[in-house]
Amino acid sequence: MIIFGIISAVILAYLYTLYVALIKKRNKLKEASSDIDVQLKKRYDLIPNILNMAAKFMTHEKELFQDIVRLRNEAVKQNFTQSPQSQIELDNALESRLKDFWLNVENYPELKSSQTMVQAMQTFNEVEGHISAARRFYNAAVTDLKNAVEIFPSSLVAHLIGIKADMPFFKAEEEALKRIDAVEYFK
Repeated sequence: MIIFGIISAVILAYLYTLYVALIKKRNKLKEASSDIDVQLKKRYDLIPNILNMAAKFMTHEKELFQDIVRLRNEAVKQNFTQSPQSQIELDNALESRLKDFWLNVENYPELKSSQTMVQAMQTFNEVEGHISAARRFYNAAVTDLKNAVEIFPSSLVAHLIGIKADMPFFKAEEEALKRIDAVEYFK
């Protein structure tokens, strides 16, 4: 009887340890999602200031500005934690248009040399670095939770308490994955 009690206590302690580990991983993923929200908010807050500075110089880029503003406004309404897949898609579209914007800035030397714009570009690059770090942290948290939910025996505990690993990974856009032919680029 004592042996049965000890074995039961060990099994319960082990199951509790798995339970605690799963909850910690789920909470780490929530934290990572929240961090992405914070970093994206910084980007969204910075965009109007940059566009206002650039609008004085870039009078022929109205459509690009409108696209960026529209995507930014849609993105601000989203919440990464609640709808990560749609936020990822929207963020990728916004990022693509912002790349177009920064390429267009190159065509305006007076804008590029403006001290205010230089500072804005540096701040924007810092924010992009923070977003990249938050994405890596988020992807690591998704991987940890997926591993815990899919690998036996913690998969049994996860199933019993209803923890699922259904959060998407951040992936590079298809455009970023394309091979660049340097010879063609400089023709």
